[in-house]
Amino acid sequence: MAGIYKAYDIRGIYPTELDEATAEKIGRAFVHFLKARKVVVGRDMRPHSTPIFAALAKGITEQGADLIDLGMCSTPMSYHANGLLKADGSIIITASHNPAEWNGFKLCRENAIPIGGNTGIQEIRDIVEICGWGVPERVGSVTQYDVSAEYGKFLRDHARMNRKLRVVVDYANAMGSFEIAGIEDLFDIIPMYKELDGTFPNHEANPLKLDTLAALCAKVSETGADFGAGFDGDADRCGFVDNEGNIIPMDLFGALIAQDILASGPATILYDLRSSRAVKECIEQNGGKAVMSRVGHAFIKAQMREHDAVFAGELSGHYYFRENYTAESQGLAFIMLANLLCKTSRSASELVRPLRKYCSSGEINSKVPDVAPILDELKNRYSDGNMYELDGISSEYDDWWFNVRASNTEPLLRLIVEANDRQTMEAKRDELLAIIRK
Repeated sequence: MAGIYKAYDIRGIYPTELDEATAEKIGRAFVHFLKARKVVVGRDMRPHSTPIFAALAKGITEQGADLIDLGMCSTPMSYHANGLLKADGSIIITASHNPAEWNGFKLCRENAIPIGGNTGIQEIRDIVEICGWGVPERVGSVTQYDVSAEYGKFLRDHARMNRKLRVVVDYANAMGSFEIAGIEDLFDIIPMYKELDGTFPNHEANPLKLDTLAALCAKVSETGADFGAGFDGDADRCGFVDNEGNIIPMDLFGALIAQDILASGPATILYDLRSSRAVKECIEQNGGKAVMSRVGHAFIKAQMREHDAVFAGELSGHYYFRENYTAESQGLAFIMLANLLCKTSRSASELVRPLRKYCSSGEINSKVPDVAPILDELKNRYSDGNMYELDGISSEYDDWWFNVRASNTEPLLRLIVEANDRQTMEAKRDELLAIIRK
């Protein structure tokens, strides 16, 4: 089905949209597209990830590539294995934060370089549709490899804590338990929902939906923990909570990580264009070079390589590190927050408080019948500001700014507004929404 091929991955409902037959064809097409000889494959805990793996493996090996089976692992672990094992490509079988009936594939080239809609997914779709992979010269092999020890050592090598912090971790019955397995002994962990269960019996594994963090916030307050962490389904995103049980906005969390990194010296750090002005200011105040990035992991990872950036933070809770082959590592984000708490001897709430200096609307979605004329009107109306079109339309003024961008997959416009005070933010938010929704 053509609808499963998305802007950033392949994803659909099992088995009506994505089944074993399709998985086998995608395996063949992936090998043919990359001319791959060695492919790393991992999977999440969803019950149907196992039969999908078997079918995908059949396609990969019968198309002539050797497959390294990582078994169950987090998505950041699969990226680490891709680079560590010098693979030609990798696939992680997961539907990330989607509900239980979904599954899919996140695809990479060598060195964990992502394959997206404009960089290979559409070509793979076309190969699948015509079965255009040709006859292979050989049949590949399957070998098992456990990357957990190497990934755990990688995380531990960055630890600089001088005490054992108490941390509440909401694993969401998903892959967060694999992501930080190698560093759990460095902390006093209070676990929540650690049992693997691909039906997600406690709550959706999606920290972007802030209500999914409510139990975590309450547990942090109840236990007097130093911070809390709530993983998504494949552990490539995480929501963090301060010691007072307050959610740390994901852009501001990126600024905290930047502080730990920049304590070792100047570096280039990327920040998502939807981020608070406080993030850019924090990076520069700590001696870093702040570079704005567009939204989406494929774009951010490419821009990190272009600028030789050491870190990038995204408003959606993805945190990217050059050390993990310019890919996500929530385990590393976890460690760096702990480093900062120990180094400064300040609480998480004390560290975040100075960054909460502006008022943000958060990202607001609006369904619209036709995106283009609305964007044209906004360009004309707000051309007196510092306008740029890195991703959608942004315009900056002395006391406020906004960004409006189109969804990659739906007839939606996404708006975010930030101002120096709540009254200005709300007035400008309502003014923009009136144009967008008229």
